[in-house]
Parts: sequence; C-alpha cells; structure tokens
Amino acid sequence: MNPFPRMHVGLYVSDLEKSIGFYTTFFNQEPAKVKPGYAKYVLENPSLIISFVENKERVQQNFGHLGFQVETVEELNIRLWEARKKQIVAREEVGTNCCYAKQDKFWVNDPDGVQWEVYYFHADADFNDPHYETETAIACCTPAV
Repeated sequence: MNPFPRMHVGLYVSDLEKSIGFYTTFFNQEPAKVKPGYAKYVLENPSLIISFVENKERVQQNFGHLGFQVETVEELNIRLWEARKKQIVAREEVGTNCCYAKQDKFWVNDPDGVQWEVYYFHADADFNDPHYETETAIACCTPAV
C-alpha cells in the first residue's frame, strides 16, 4: 500500500479574516477556497490541505504544535529571512535539542496562538534541552506536568 498522498488538517479559528491574512503571509499563497466562516489552502510541497472554520468556542491553542521540516540549513535561513521581513517570527532557536533531535528552527504563532515551527533536523539526540522540561516551556515536546 502506498503512503497517504496528502495530509489534511482542520483548525478552528476565532477570526477568519485575521487567520486568512496570517496564513496567506506564512504560506506565501492565497487560499484555494473561501466561503462564509471557512477557508482552505492546498499546499503542493509539502502535500497538505489545511482548512479553517471560524468558531471561537472551539479554538484550542494548547494541543501541541504544527511544523514544517526543511531539507537544508540554507532553506531554513531563506525562510527565516522571509518571515522576519514579514514580521511574523515569534522566536528563533539554533542548535537546540528538541524532541530528542538537534535542530535549528524558528517559530511563528497564528492569530489564535497556534504555534508553527519551521526546522532543520541535524541529528538524533539522547536528551531534550532542559528548558523544554519546565512548567514554563512554551513549545516543543513539553511533557504533561
């Protein structure tokens, strides 16, 4: 059996217009479909369909995070430069051990606080950086307290 051809993610958002503005900037493309209370983006690389449904009561920003892995450090740096230019970078991390992997990454947060990481994977690691294991950690593989 072949792998799934495309992943789909659906997120609830509190303000669809703000979310469309953010994701159009972040994905660098317009949505494929916009209807009342709904928007959908179809990304080719990576193969992803992501849809947004406006429903303030169902917004959940603490489910974890989403992200994209890039193939080279150069690609990460280009994407970081573009995100800085668009003023959407929340934070940057270089040489961090997160999710038991050495990574360089940056983070952006959508209008509802959903965290996205864009990262380059260097190598597996035997430990997480200690700051990811505290109650105040705001991203990565933070264990339940």
